[in-house]
Amino acid sequence: MSDIKYSAEELAPLILHADNHLLAVSKPAGLLTQDSGTGLRNMEDWAREWVRVDKNKEGNVFLNAAHRIDKAVSGIVLFARTSKALTRLNEDIRQRNCRKIYHALVEGAPGKPDAELIHWLSHEHHCAEVCREGEKGAQRAVLRYRTLKRLGKLTLLEIDLETGRYHQIRAQLSAIGLPIAGDEKYGARQVSKRKDIALHHARLEVTHPTTREPIIIQAPYPRESDWWAFKLK
Repeated sequence: MSDIKYSAEELAPLILHADNHLLAVSKPAGLLTQDSGTGLRNMEDWAREWVRVDKNKEGNVFLNAAHRIDKAVSGIVLFARTSKALTRLNEDIRQRNCRKIYHALVEGAPGKPDAELIHWLSHEHHCAEVCREGEKGAQRAVLRYRTLKRLGKLTLLEIDLETGRYHQIRAQLSAIGLPIAGDEKYGARQVSKRKDIALHHARLEVTHPTTREPIIIQAPYPRESDWWAFKLK
């Protein structure tokens, strides 16, 4: 861990689920999920400090992210607190034995209120691009969206993510002319002072790695965000 100060008390309001095997938190936009080697503050080290304090542990604390969300994205991040839990979560995610639901405010309105999007994506230089099947690095990307609400020039979408490609939601929505608000990298015209984007991991459905019971985790919209500051009903 870097010498950045991490307060367990500050993290407490962001905890969505905690037991001896799992810890789910609501990551603020602008915070890395894991250490990127830059020494910047990140969610994993912050969560590890919470476990150390809450469980009064000395020495190293095992905690690893089972998945990641982009720095500019807010919402659920799930951590494994044991190596056994991490192995099982990784396998469930690889087998797509989980469900990830995102909410996004996009510029414009979709031609269809709901649809399935299938693209082939490649990525380099920290950006995903739509390409053709068979091209070097091409990976199949699938999601389904449905319209929740029109908000002036923006539309609130719910996204059911089937695959988990690099910047997948951002690239696929941009490809159909619906860039996520704030996402300049993928063509958005509206930006926020915080440099976050209007994409939020709102719901995660997983199987508990030890009890094998279904778990549903939900994260409210972040109050501090420029995009989610108003209530969406």
